[in-house]
Amino acid sequence: MPQGVAARFLADPTVRRGTGFGSSPGLRVRSKTFAMLQGSELVVKLSKQRVDELVASGTGARFDPRHDGRLMKEWATIPVRHRSDWDQLASEALRFVGSAVPSPKRR
Repeated sequence: MPQGVAARFLADPTVRRGTGFGSSPGLRVRSKTFAMLQGSELVVKLSKQRVDELVASGTGARFDPRHDGRLMKEWATIPVRHRSDWDQLASEALRFVGSAVPSPKRR
């Protein structure tokens, strides 16, 4: 995670450093990853509708974690050429993931 982006979010006591898929450096809220760095791209978890908007605008693409064509509906990759949008999109992802109601634990 780029230092500037990470530092802003780590000031929030609910946000922790972690890893995303595999060993990608990422940020978590309530143990759920909301943003991570995959190579030189930011990957964020957003609603399917928001990911669709980012894809349609050319700002992002659907995330393919295994590089096998199985695209994730609620994850978008944002290339470095759109780095100026990273902070805002990571904020959206934090709100999206942070507002999700945790599922009840199974016994």
